[in-house]
Amino acid sequence: MSVPTIDEIREAPKVLLHDHLDGGLRPTTIIELAEETGYDGLPTTDPDELAAWMARGANRLDLELYLETFAHTVGVMQTADALHRVARECAEDLAADGVVYAEVRFAPELSVERGLSLDEVVEAIVAGFDEGSRGRGIRIGALLTAMRTAARSLEVAELAVRHRYRGVVGFDIAGAEAGNPPTRHLDAFQYIQRQNFHFTIHAGEAYGPPSIWEAIQYCGAERLGHGVRIVDDISTAPDGTVELGLLAAYIRDRRIPLEVCPSSNVHTGAAPSIAEHPIGALADLRFRVTVNTDNRLMSQTSLSREIALCCEAFDWDWTEIRLLTINAMKSAFIAFDERLEIIENIIKPWYAQRIAAATP
Repeated sequence: MSVPTIDEIREAPKVLLHDHLDGGLRPTTIIELAEETGYDGLPTTDPDELAAWMARGANRLDLELYLETFAHTVGVMQTADALHRVARECAEDLAADGVVYAEVRFAPELSVERGLSLDEVVEAIVAGFDEGSRGRGIRIGALLTAMRTAARSLEVAELAVRHRYRGVVGFDIAGAEAGNPPTRHLDAFQYIQRQNFHFTIHAGEAYGPPSIWEAIQYCGAERLGHGVRIVDDISTAPDGTVELGLLAAYIRDRRIPLEVCPSSNVHTGAAPSIAEHPIGALADLRFRVTVNTDNRLMSQTSLSREIALCCEAFDWDWTEIRLLTINAMKSAFIAFDERLEIIENIIKPWYAQRIAAATP
């Protein structure tokens, strides 16, 4: 079976679990919203130049430098109309890429500079997702992210639960990982757990197994945002024998999903290249790996492109893509019967037909 092309992959039903709303704006939208809202901080008002600037700014092999590029996208996401538009276009862009289910995350606390309440931020974005999804064969759930460098995580967790029946499917923390352990936000995670709700934690991107261990064993994370540094707990002997450390074995045994974002990991320095990215080894070892975009604008990518890059690097075919897609859908934060419906009625039939057609 040959390696699928990006155009072929674009036609396939795909599932996306780790995508930041403020990392996926269209350059033209940023420029137009800057003019409408009076934001004057853009480095250029040419769409192509702005896209290139974002990519250059993000590709600095350091997570904290990478995060600096978001000042401009967040800067134009301060009104209800702007938030609605950005969310609507996000849904349209993901649907055009063949995504059938997505969880898109955003930090409400970053969009209140012009007087919006946290609830108004969520309402505007969820309405945008709904409008952009309508008639396009995609469902989007919102993940509310608290900034790990701030002190509003419990407030955002309560916000997420408040909107759980109005488009929000879970909670997250993000931001500079080193020096900001997830246990600082333990009260927020415990609140989410007591409410029988869902959460993921950014861990194992810019910091290694200790961050992952805290996220899993102290905070109870259901999924790991990135999680690639778990390879630091895996060793290979000279004869090729692979040995999993206790933490790595626990994560694999418990089927804890890894929200892996290959290109973004290269840009932040978490991996040297796609070819050397740990996702290949983690997939071979049968961790519950999922492929994601992280920030489509900053990494100039799409889910189809991320999968295509991995197919080329690791010789993946349709069978592997199907497994990754089902992994992601199994790991989504919607109800079991809803996940099963998408797997059985959309994902499995499409891939069964494609694999049969590709088999000599």
